[in-house]
Amino acid sequence: MQVDLNRFRETFFQESAEHLAEMEAGLLRLDQGSFDPELLNGIFRAAHSIKGASGMFGFEDVTRFTHALENLLDSLRSGGILVTGKLTDLLLRANDLLRELLAAAASGTPVPERMQAVLEELYVMQRAEGPSGSESPRVRQSDSPPAAPIKYHVYFRPGMNIFVQAMDPLLILRDLAKIGQSAEVDLDLGQLPALADLDPECCYLAWKLRLVTTQSVEEIRDIFAFVEDGAEIRVEVDESKPGVAAAAVAAAPAPAAVAAAPPRDASIRVATSKVDKLVDLVGELVIAQSMAHEIVHNFSGNRLGELQEAVAQMERHIRELQERVMSVRMLPIGHIFGRFPRLVRDLSIQLSKNVWLEMAGEDTELDKGVVEQMSDPLTHLIRNSIDHGIEPAEERVRNGKPEQGLIRLEAFHQAGSVIVEVSDDGRGLDAGRIRRKAIERGLISESEVLSEAAICDLIFSAGFSTAEKVSDLSGRGVGLDVVRRNVEALNGSVTLAAQPGQGAKVRIQLPLTLAILDGLSVRVGQETYVLPLVAISESIRPRAEQVKTIAGRGEAVMVRGEALPLLRLHRLFEIATEIIDPCRGLTVIVEHAGHRFALLVDELLGQQQVVIKSLEAHYRKVEGVLGATILGDGRAALILDAAGLAQIARRAADVLAA
Repeated sequence: MQVDLNRFRETFFQESAEHLAEMEAGLLRLDQGSFDPELLNGIFRAAHSIKGASGMFGFEDVTRFTHALENLLDSLRSGGILVTGKLTDLLLRANDLLRELLAAAASGTPVPERMQAVLEELYVMQRAEGPSGSESPRVRQSDSPPAAPIKYHVYFRPGMNIFVQAMDPLLILRDLAKIGQSAEVDLDLGQLPALADLDPECCYLAWKLRLVTTQSVEEIRDIFAFVEDGAEIRVEVDESKPGVAAAAVAAAPAPAAVAAAPPRDASIRVATSKVDKLVDLVGELVIAQSMAHEIVHNFSGNRLGELQEAVAQMERHIRELQERVMSVRMLPIGHIFGRFPRLVRDLSIQLSKNVWLEMAGEDTELDKGVVEQMSDPLTHLIRNSIDHGIEPAEERVRNGKPEQGLIRLEAFHQAGSVIVEVSDDGRGLDAGRIRRKAIERGLISESEVLSEAAICDLIFSAGFSTAEKVSDLSGRGVGLDVVRRNVEALNGSVTLAAQPGQGAKVRIQLPLTLAILDGLSVRVGQETYVLPLVAISESIRPRAEQVKTIAGRGEAVMVRGEALPLLRLHRLFEIATEIIDPCRGLTVIVEHAGHRFALLVDELLGQQQVVIKSLEAHYRKVEGVLGATILGDGRAALILDAAGLAQIARRAADVLAA
């Protein structure tokens, strides 16, 4: 049977990305002094998995490079070489290059030019670090005495679904023949069914081999690494050979990845338990629909209560189905957290700083789209903390701090949102220096009066930097403005808290999903708008003395002594309304990224969940509008953007303060 492996290319690249993440996480633990045989075995198995699968797909450069990497790891695993900083540096660079080779294989582009140089480093490291007179059996010197050949009996019955998994048992037999000086194969047809019962997608065959080779039982077992699931595999040493005990190899599941990288495409892996719950819930929904259909078909006045109960039950099932479907798109934020230990390690070495990264809440789940778009903002924040926040060791000791700086990355759920915090115990922010730089760059005028919090918030402005000189990491004014822009594009917010000499904390608030929004429906004239519920702090009907008008500048509402800019939605969107006096309408107090303002509306219609539809795909970006939705009565309603409205309110506040 001919199997088209191209159907499984994307699965290969996704699984390879997971193996690379597992290798990198293990190497970082190794670099920190965590020497554990099982850790080394996990790193080796990940490399071996990539090598074997790449060979099946014909990616020869990936196979050749991974084979050299695997040899070095095998020598390390067997004790032939010792763990050193130089070795872990090389292994991490090899891991990076392997990622580039896989990307080149995926896109069909040439391999990186430095591949040969890194290959030579792998060979040199293995020869240079190995103890004299000893060499790993995978890389023997040409003048080393050959090992005595051993005769094995190998029995291989693959799992019935091996073809569906894009595996070819003949490739296994070919690999066994390559390592043997001689090999004999017998075909076992004992489970072959009658022709009428034969399923072309099932494998019914088994093979018995007599193999003479210098390889060990473990090395023969490695060849079966990709077909162990559901297979019957036995590797036995010929008992007629004296002094050698028989050994059997049982099939074992492949190790789970300790860290995962973001998928390369739009696919996503879903736990079987989630699918099972969906199937059960669909069954319940079908039953409820059948009951409602029967009541409607035989409806009479005295069955109104039954109909209402049936509809209510369907609503409950639909709501639960919605939640279950949304959970399918949820990914742990650990998918991106896993890459930051490497980032901290490399930057710490580059900047000669001693920094430790502490992570918490890696299991916190977010919508797949949100998780994937948070990689760049978090990278910028961590780089900024190491470059600008954490002081050199000598300065920290002088200030009574531990020599090692601490960066903490944490995620948790709060009030229907996900909070991601990046904090450090560095030097904090110098408001005076930020103000001077902002004046130099024309962001504010010398006469402008700002609070300390507002001054610190200027670091999120485009083009802002306090670095004295341009380097690879800083000085170009590109970074934190990207953080705010990317987070607000996700309908999130960013706030900053800092104390001079004590450190800084950036807090990012994110929606759980980009598809469905909990909102408050409001009416202005004949139009309905939806405000994100997480952005609303309260709603009030102001008294006359609370509304202040400044001639030529705008309006404000006084709320517990705080002057909040008043935005009239009917003016903003140029629509007619019967309520002009704020004292007859309602003001909704909206808060975003530490800024509060008031929206004047005619009426609050109630809370509801809405499905977000993009306007930009069919129209254009409108300031203050996040998207649109379809209401229960079939009419369209605009979903207001708290971030865009906050920008408008800030401009209004600047005018009021002028």
